[in-house]
Amino acid sequence: MKNNRVRIEKYITGIVNNNGCKLYAIYANPEHVHFLVSRSPDMDEERLADIIANSSANFINKNKLCKGNFQWQMSCSAFSVSKREVDHICKYILNQPEHHKKHTYKDEYDSYIKFYQKTINPK
Repeated sequence: MKNNRVRIEKYITGIVNNNGCKLYAIYANPEHVHFLVSRSPDMDEERLADIIANSSANFINKNKLCKGNFQWQMSCSAFSVSKREVDHICKYILNQPEHHKKHTYKDEYDSYIKFYQKTINPK
């Protein structure tokens, strides 16, 4: 899948655009994808994630972009960001190769969950 990163990113960009949403940045890591989207008011996060996951998995399998049968994990995470953070988040997404030289996907995921649980359920 690594060699087909740009092709997959372009396909996901098309999915987002064709569903009335705007994609600001995307980076497809080998084991996960980051993207920043401004959703259409008619589209909720779960529905958009399902459309992207189902369509892109079908595209990856149909075009044999990875060995074996590709499927996304059963869950995903979505976070809201303020307009003033859009530039910062886009830079973070586009800097994924450098970022993951220092932080594993698991470390990153655990820190997001820890941070957002603290902000949702302050003690």
